[in-house]
Amino acid sequence: QVRLVESGGGLVQPGGSLRLSCAASGGILSSYQMGWYHQTQGKEREVVAIITSGDDTFYDDSVKGRFTISRDNAKNTVYLEMNSLKPEDTAVYYCRALGADVWGQGTQVTVSS
Repeated sequence: QVRLVESGGGLVQPGGSLRLSCAASGGILSSYQMGWYHQTQGKEREVVAIITSGDDTFYDDSVKGRFTISRDNAKNTVYLEMNSLKPEDTAVYYCRALGADVWGQGTQVTVSS
């Protein structure tokens, strides 16, 4: 069973950048379609970005042009590069292996001055 561990969250000022990482163990990430989701209190998790096993990408309209999803198969890791961050990006960010329906534990991103 694949296990996912996110890291890289934190507090950043508006306009700043963060890079989230999602490291996998117990499975090969290149086999999976992978996604990043975010969740704010009282709301459901929403998709932010998806990368297929063929490296096609999809982004929610709210992050297009600002966020980039990528994978490093040698490191069995998926990344979310987040630029030009806005206060409304504040949320807990989760990665997910879609085919296995496995989630990481989440990492908090707070955008505030």
